[in-house]
Amino acid sequence: MRIFRKGSSKLFKKLLSLVLALFVFYSLWFVISITGYRKWRSNVPQKSAAPFFYEIRGVYHIHTRFSDGLAGLDKIASIAKSSGLDFVVTADHGSPNRASLTAGGWKNGLLCLTGSELATSRGHLVALGFNPPERRFPQNADLAAREITARGGFSIIAHPFNKTRWSWGPWAGYSGIEIIDSDTMIKKNALSTLPYLPALVLKPGLYLLKILDQPVRTLKKWDELNAVHNMAGYFSADAHFFYRAAFSLFRLHGLLEKPLSSESGTAREQVLDALRNGSFYNAIEAAADASGFRFWAEKDGAAYPMGSVFHIKETGAAGTPGQPPLTLKATAPFSFAKELRFIYNGRMILSTKDSEMSLIPLQPGAYRVEVYLREKTPLRADIPWIVSNPIFIRKDAP
Repeated sequence: MRIFRKGSSKLFKKLLSLVLALFVFYSLWFVISITGYRKWRSNVPQKSAAPFFYEIRGVYHIHTRFSDGLAGLDKIASIAKSSGLDFVVTADHGSPNRASLTAGGWKNGLLCLTGSELATSRGHLVALGFNPPERRFPQNADLAAREITARGGFSIIAHPFNKTRWSWGPWAGYSGIEIIDSDTMIKKNALSTLPYLPALVLKPGLYLLKILDQPVRTLKKWDELNAVHNMAGYFSADAHFFYRAAFSLFRLHGLLEKPLSSESGTAREQVLDALRNGSFYNAIEAAADASGFRFWAEKDGAAYPMGSVFHIKETGAAGTPGQPPLTLKATAPFSFAKELRFIYNGRMILSTKDSEMSLIPLQPGAYRVEVYLREKTPLRADIPWIVSNPIFIRKDAP
């Protein structure tokens, strides 16, 4: 018995030493990871940016206590304002969520746009900007999307390949699609990113960047749809709690023709029009501040934002005879290293590590821009830091 106890004591000491060594190793690794994390900052003055001076920042797809979120809209607005946002877009569950719809407007100096996330026959559909129906929206996705449009609103396909997956069918006039959402990424990669979990309290940006995967399927599907339809792409927070952390990860940068109005109704229409028309770009803000990026078209001395649609009579005729052709331009005037890519119908056709690039499009299709960080960052090198919305060139029917 004494020998057994002596052997057990030695084994316990060895195990304790191993655990302590692992803890010391983990602590050193974690401290190095925390201290090495840096969010790159934009130093681009607002008025030095290319066209469309009025840039606003917001977060899309937030859940509140009106459905399954943990905070009320006033509290969320306060957190968002202190996080440097200009607006948030809520998407509380309902068909529609009438209590949520009446709660929007300016709150604590922040514009709150309230929509509804509908559970439909094909999956979840976010509805924005509509006049509420007297009854419930149809459960059939196609009918619901058409009624949302008829009521002055627009619809966005939510998390199409995750959670409640979208079943594809006939086109029903959907306005947008979620490219990536943080809720899905956290649930998918929670186990593999467990060593980074303490960073959620200390430096949430580090943890959130580590949970991200390259959105291959959604980008591919978005590009396929845009070959025929005009659809905006959204980075979605799908946040139910930890709002401050969620607001630090993804942001939508809207581009307005005029400053955001202080009048609630006018401001609401300004932001909804930008979202509906795709006049915004998406950024993984936890990696770097994207303020100042621009992608636009120039024709006949005028500038046109993302989401614009141009028509040509035949392939290879992007310009009118005797007049300058349409030119696509992009700028990412940041001091840190990055790579800009022109994406045409899902295929990269031009890239540069300079701060600017331009292209004369000769073929109909959807043209957009992706920007990748090339500095030291926890963001994977194959995940685009910025994803613009497209500029569309369509061939006129004969």
